[in-house]
Order: sequence, then C-alpha cells, then structure tokens
Amino acid sequence: MNKVQILNCSYDPLTFEQTLDWVIKWIKTGQKGYIATVNVAISMMMRSNQSLQQFVEKASLVVADGKPIIWASKLLYPSLPERVTGVDLVDGLAAIAQKEGFRVFLLGSEAEVIEQVAKTLQQKYPQLNLCGFHHGYFSSAQASELVKTIKENKSQILIVGMGVPRQENFIKENWSELGVNLAIGVGGSFQVIAGKKKRAPLWMQQVGMEWLYRLLQEPGRLWKRYLITNSQFIYYLTLEILKKIGKKNAMH
Repeated sequence: MNKVQILNCSYDPLTFEQTLDWVIKWIKTGQKGYIATVNVAISMMMRSNQSLQQFVEKASLVVADGKPIIWASKLLYPSLPERVTGVDLVDGLAAIAQKEGFRVFLLGSEAEVIEQVAKTLQQKYPQLNLCGFHHGYFSSAQASELVKTIKENKSQILIVGMGVPRQENFIKENWSELGVNLAIGVGGSFQVIAGKKKRAPLWMQQVGMEWLYRLLQEPGRLWKRYLITNSQFIYYLTLEILKKIGKKNAMH
C-alpha cells in the first residue's frame, strides 16, 4: 500500500471500511501499534511540534480526518479515497469489537461525558466488551496507576479523547506499559457521542464545511485554530503545487 504524501504527512489511502478491516487483521495477528487521525489543524501543528510530527511518522496507520486533505490529495495525486474521521471510528471500532470480541478501554473528557459515552456505546452494542473507562483529568502521578489498570484489564483497543497533543503524548510516553494492540487519539469525539456537542449536518460534512459549523458553535475557542491553520494549509499547499508545476515544466 503506497502512502500519499501531502505536505509534511504521509497518509494511508484507505476507506473507512478498509480501515476497520485493517484493525481486525492487526489485532487478530497480535500486532501492536497506533492509528493517527490527521486533519488540517494537526497537520499544521506538526510543523512546529517535532514530538507530534514524530508520533505521526511512527504510526502504524495514518488516516485523513478532513475534507481539505482529500481535496489536496486530488490536486497532488495519487489521491486519497475518502475522509476517515475519529468520531466515526469510535463507533466503527465498537461495532467490530462487539463482533470479534475485542476488549475496549475509553479514556478522556470529563467524568460525566465518558460515562455517557460508555453507556451510549453499551446500549448500541450490548455485547461490547468494554473493559473500562476513565476521565481525562488526571495528574502525571495518577497516570501510572491508570496505565496499570489499562494493562491489567487486558485492553486490546484503547480510544483516547484528550485533545491534541495531550492524547498523543499520553500514548507515546506510556506505550511500552499499556500492553494494548491498538491505540487511537480521537480529539473531541467523546463530546459529540455524549451529545454535548452537535456534529455538522451531513451536507456540510460532504462539502468540507464541518470546520465552519464547529467554529460557529465555539468561536472563542476555535477561531484562531481554524482561521490561522486553514490559511497556513492553503499557503503551503499552493507552494507545493507551484513546485510540482515547476518540476513538470523543467522536464519538458
């Protein structure tokens, strides 16, 4: 499977269903690694955060969690088939975990939010082996106890929703002790699943305007992130396209 390079990140060209098939094979063959879901904001954050850049580079699978990345891939070719979001993966992983008997641990968000997520998933997937959940507000001293619990519960899939780069740092720092087959950082997905935040209507997701919907929901917190990172992304992408055109012209 050839990776698709867009700016400073290499993506695996998988659809949502192919990602879930990959997970089943990965766990059944006893492998250990983590999935990185990268959107425009994370891609731009990686440029100034070496630790995050390295984390994504070492991921066993990297999926594109953003419509602009899919569009960019079509401009730079070879292209990515579709967007694979963290929030959809939480549900998809729960579905395959129920089917295959994988043990799942949820970590992140506020106590009442993570409790609601556990309840929602357990109601939707009654046979899901949810071997534990914990909120994301713990000190570094409490982290080792939590890591121990995740390992003792024989968790196979660890889903972490603590925001970027805190969730990545947690996975990276504790990787050798977690004992899981697969970890994934899903940002604010738990808030959506618990019904605390609304997801954009489907048409907005399809035309790549989900970021605008989120910006309108939380302008104070997100304006800088979206407006600055989106502008940066367009700037770097334009440079990349011009470079490609220049190379093409030089060859003729």
